[in-house]
Amino acid sequence: MADLEYTVRDGIGTILLNRPRLKNAFTLGMIDRWAEALRSARTDPDVRVVVVTGAGDAFCSGIDLATFDAEATGPLAVKSLLTDRIHRVAHAVEELDKPLIAAVNGIAVGAGMDMALMCDVRLLARSARLSEGYIRIGLVPGDGGCYYLPRLVGMAKALELLWTGDFVDADEARRIGIADHVHPDEEFPDAWRRYARRLAEQPPVNVRMIKRAAHQSARADVRTALDLISSHMAVVHATHDSAEAMAAFRERRAPVFEGR
Repeated sequence: MADLEYTVRDGIGTILLNRPRLKNAFTLGMIDRWAEALRSARTDPDVRVVVVTGAGDAFCSGIDLATFDAEATGPLAVKSLLTDRIHRVAHAVEELDKPLIAAVNGIAVGAGMDMALMCDVRLLARSARLSEGYIRIGLVPGDGGCYYLPRLVGMAKALELLWTGDFVDADEARRIGIADHVHPDEEFPDAWRRYARRLAEQPPVNVRMIKRAAHQSARADVRTALDLISSHMAVVHATHDSAEAMAAFRERRAPVFEGR
């Protein structure tokens, strides 16, 4: 079996990190396939939602340290390792205008936690534990932790977690804003699939426009944001799915959306 598996079913693209013996620590080959899967999902009409999860009892323990040691032969090599390879996932995430869910089923450490933070929504199993962890091995957050974490928990709490490398359990992660939902371990696989299906059943054009508008509005003034959303409203109102949603509402039936 591949170290990273990407499958599409029922509108859900699932990226499975599949090195359970090593807590799904990623290799550079996995990073390449991860970025490719995200880029494929962006343009694939059969994909409406993307989920990232881990095999076994872990989400991701970060980069395989043997890989890091082999590549980290000097300052330029370390920078290239990040900017030319590992950061390709973050760049692909930035370009994805479909929902991206992290289904965190165990530990998420270092870049593994960063990979969860860059998703739109984080669903955690009760046994999940997260740590930035870089400082414990003499490094700094290399995959966006300093960018994503303060936006979720505030600067003071983010710095505390980044400075100490402390672990956060699922309930604390939800309390401080990292986790959106926490589920018992035995219910977790069904819970994240149920959540993903719910999003996949929404009108896909609307979902994508909402995500784009939300992200763009976070960087814009209110007049610009309102002007943008008025254009989005005009576009979605003219779609087949908009008419289907209205008809289904009036007829008290479940709508069937086609993404057009």
